[in-house]
Amino acid sequence: MPKNIIAANWKMNNDEYASKTLTYDFLKLLNGQNNHSTLKLLCVPYPYLSLIDNMCKGNESVKVGAQNCSSYERGAFTGEVSTEMLKSLGIEYVIIGHSERREFFSEDNKTLHDKVELSLANKITPIFCCGETLDVRNKGTHKDFVLSQLQETIYNLSADDFSKVIIAYEPIWAIGSGMTASVDDIQEMHSAIRSSIKTNYGSAISRNTSILYGGSVKPINAKDIFDLEDVNGGLIGGASLVANDFFDIVNSIS
Repeated sequence: MPKNIIAANWKMNNDEYASKTLTYDFLKLLNGQNNHSTLKLLCVPYPYLSLIDNMCKGNESVKVGAQNCSSYERGAFTGEVSTEMLKSLGIEYVIIGHSERREFFSEDNKTLHDKVELSLANKITPIFCCGETLDVRNKGTHKDFVLSQLQETIYNLSADDFSKVIIAYEPIWAIGSGMTASVDDIQEMHSAIRSSIKTNYGSAISRNTSILYGGSVKPINAKDIFDLEDVNGGLIGGASLVANDFFDIVNSIS
C-alpha cells in the first residue's frame, strides 16, 4: 500500500524566528497524537534545514525536506545547493519540478531528470511534481500533457529507482489562486497517473506509489480530497504556514 504523506512547502516565506515558532507550534499540536502512520514533511528554505530538522528530532513521523536541489553534482555553480550537501545534513526528501521552478526558473524535463537521478544517487527521496496550466486543461489535453511530463523524466528510471519516488500532481491554475480542482477532476488525473505507472512498471509498483495532490488544499476541503481512491496525501503551500491549519489538514487523512 502507498504511504500517506502530508508535505508542507513553505516556499520563500518566514525568517528564522517565524520558522522556529511555526515548527514549535505544529509539533506542540502533534504532541500526544498517535497518527504515526502518516508521514509529515516540512519542506523549508535552505537556511533553516538543520535548524528545523533538529527541532523535529524525536518525532519519527515528522521529517524535513528541501524545496529544490541542483542538477549538477558539484563545481563552480555559485549559489547552487547539491544533493551531496543535502545528504551531508541528513536530509532525506526534496521537492523537484514544482511548477514555480518550471515557470520562473525555466527548468526543463532534462534538468529535472538530472535532479532526480542525483537525489536517488544520494539516497534522497524526490517528490516529483507534475501538472497543467488552465489553458492546457481547457483544451482537454491535460492528461496527455501531465503523462508526457512523467514520460520524459521519471519514466526513464529503472523500476527499482522509480519505486523510491513520490509523485505530486499540482494543477498549476489552482496553486495560490484560491481555486481548487473538483474531486472528480483530481481523481481523474490521479487515476490516469496510476494507470500510466502500471503500464510502465507493473501493478505492484503502481499500487505502492504515493501520489499527492497539491493545489489550494485547505482544512475545509482536505478530507474530501484525501478520501479519493488514488490520492495518498497532499503537498500543501499557503495553509502550511499556519500551524493550526496544517495540523487540521494532517488530521484530515485516514
